[in-house]
Amino acid sequence: QVQMVESGGGLVQAGGSLRLSCTASFGWYALGWFRQVPGKDREFVAAITWRTAMRDYADSVKDRFTISRHAINSSISLQMNSLKPEDTAVYYCAATLENSRNLKTVTYKYWGQGTQVTVSS
Repeated sequence: QVQMVESGGGLVQAGGSLRLSCTASFGWYALGWFRQVPGKDREFVAAITWRTAMRDYADSVKDRFTISRHAINSSISLQMNSLKPEDTAVYYCAATLENSRNLKTVTYKYWGQGTQVTVSS
């Protein structure tokens, strides 16, 4: 059964940190994080490949967020530091089975339910 489980998120003050985690019940080529606020399109945040740990980040989070993969349970985490109110969104974990060097545009087939991140000013 295909299953993706997200954890983490919550409420934090600006400048604070949060950590998101995601576990997939199947083998994946890459896992990524996306975020969405009401009335706007979902946007790419970060992604990482399993085999080579190739990473990519949105410009808006580069140098503040770090995505990592963990071999023990085939999971990933997103460490979010120096959070800003504009980072407030529902964050989704997504998986792709496609072998691609462009982690921003590859099709992500499987999605988690989302977890809310709220950054207060």
